[in-house]
Amino acid sequence: MAFSRFTGRRPILAVGNSDCDYQMLEWTTAGEGRRLGLMIHHTDAAREWAYDRNSSTGRLDRGLDDAAAHGWLLIDMASEWNRVFPAEKTE
Repeated sequence: MAFSRFTGRRPILAVGNSDCDYQMLEWTTAGEGRRLGLMIHHTDAAREWAYDRNSSTGRLDRGLDDAAAHGWLLIDMASEWNRVFPAEKTE
Protein backbone atom coordinates (compact mmCIF):
# COMPACT_ATOMS: atom_id res chain seq x y z
CA MET A 1 0.00 0.00 0.00
CA ALA A 2 0.99 3.58 -0.52
CA PHE A 3 1.02 4.21 3.23
CA SER A 4 4.00 1.97 3.90
CA ARG A 5 5.79 3.33 0.85
CA PHE A 6 5.62 6.85 2.31
CA THR A 7 5.81 6.15 6.06
CA GLY A 8 7.73 2.91 6.16
CA ARG A 9 5.16 1.19 8.34
CA ARG A 10 1.58 -0.04 8.54
CA PRO A 11 -0.91 2.38 10.15
CA ILE A 12 -2.63 1.49 13.42
CA LEU A 13 -5.85 3.36 12.57
CA ALA A 14 -7.93 3.56 9.41
CA VAL A 15 -11.24 5.38 8.96
CA GLY A 16 -13.41 4.91 5.89
CA ASN A 17 -16.90 5.67 4.68
CA SER A 18 -17.34 3.66 1.48
CA ASP A 19 -16.26 0.44 -0.17
CA CYS A 20 -13.45 2.43 -1.80
CA ASP A 21 -11.82 2.40 1.66
CA TYR A 22 -12.27 -1.34 2.18
CA GLN A 23 -8.73 -2.36 1.25
CA MET A 24 -7.21 0.38 3.41
CA LEU A 25 -9.16 -0.81 6.46
CA GLU A 26 -8.46 -4.46 5.69
CA TRP A 27 -4.71 -3.89 5.30
CA THR A 28 -4.43 -1.69 8.38
CA THR A 29 -6.28 -4.04 10.70
CA ALA A 30 -4.47 -7.15 9.43
CA GLY A 31 -1.24 -5.98 11.08
CA GLU A 32 0.09 -7.34 14.33
CA GLY A 33 -0.68 -5.61 17.60
CA ARG A 34 -3.56 -3.34 18.44
CA ARG A 35 -5.32 -1.87 15.38
CA LEU A 36 -8.50 0.12 14.90
CA GLY A 37 -10.74 0.19 11.87
CA LEU A 38 -13.73 2.56 11.74
CA MET A 39 -16.38 2.49 9.02
CA ILE A 40 -18.67 5.53 9.01
CA HIS A 41 -22.13 4.82 7.63
CA HIS A 42 -23.62 8.04 6.23
CA THR A 43 -27.26 7.70 7.25
CA ASP A 44 -28.20 11.31 7.90
CA ALA A 45 -29.29 13.04 4.69
CA ALA A 46 -30.74 15.96 6.63
CA ARG A 47 -27.36 16.98 8.04
CA GLU A 48 -24.92 15.63 5.45
CA TRP A 49 -25.25 13.09 2.65
CA ALA A 50 -26.82 9.66 3.07
CA TYR A 51 -25.49 6.74 1.11
CA ASP A 52 -25.14 3.01 1.44
CA ARG A 53 -25.89 -0.10 -0.63
CA ASN A 54 -27.95 1.53 -3.38
CA SER A 55 -25.98 4.74 -3.78
CA SER A 56 -24.41 5.64 -7.08
CA THR A 57 -21.77 7.68 -5.23
CA GLY A 58 -20.01 6.63 -2.05
CA ARG A 59 -21.43 3.11 -2.14
CA LEU A 60 -21.14 1.18 1.11
CA ASP A 61 -22.13 -2.43 0.62
CA ARG A 62 -19.23 -4.79 1.24
CA GLY A 63 -18.10 -2.72 4.24
CA LEU A 64 -21.51 -3.10 5.89
CA ASP A 65 -21.46 -6.85 5.35
CA ASP A 66 -17.89 -7.46 6.52
CA ALA A 67 -17.26 -4.87 9.26
CA ALA A 68 -18.03 -7.22 12.17
CA ALA A 69 -15.96 -10.08 10.74
CA HIS A 70 -12.94 -7.78 10.47
CA GLY A 71 -13.52 -6.24 13.90
CA TRP A 72 -14.19 -2.77 12.48
CA LEU A 73 -16.46 -0.44 14.37
CA LEU A 74 -19.46 0.53 12.27
CA ILE A 75 -20.58 4.05 13.16
CA ASP A 76 -24.09 5.17 12.23
CA MET A 77 -23.98 8.90 11.60
CA ALA A 78 -27.67 9.60 12.33
CA SER A 79 -27.81 7.81 15.66
CA GLU A 80 -24.27 8.19 16.98
CA TRP A 81 -23.15 11.72 16.08
CA ASN A 82 -24.53 14.70 17.96
CA ARG A 83 -23.08 17.10 15.45
CA VAL A 84 -21.72 16.74 11.92
CA PHE A 85 -20.58 20.31 11.33
CA PRO A 86 -19.39 22.67 14.08
CA ALA A 87 -21.92 25.13 15.42
CA GLU A 88 -21.77 28.55 13.84
CA LYS A 89 -20.37 31.28 16.04
CA THR A 90 -22.79 34.02 16.94
CA GLU A 91 -21.56 37.36 18.14
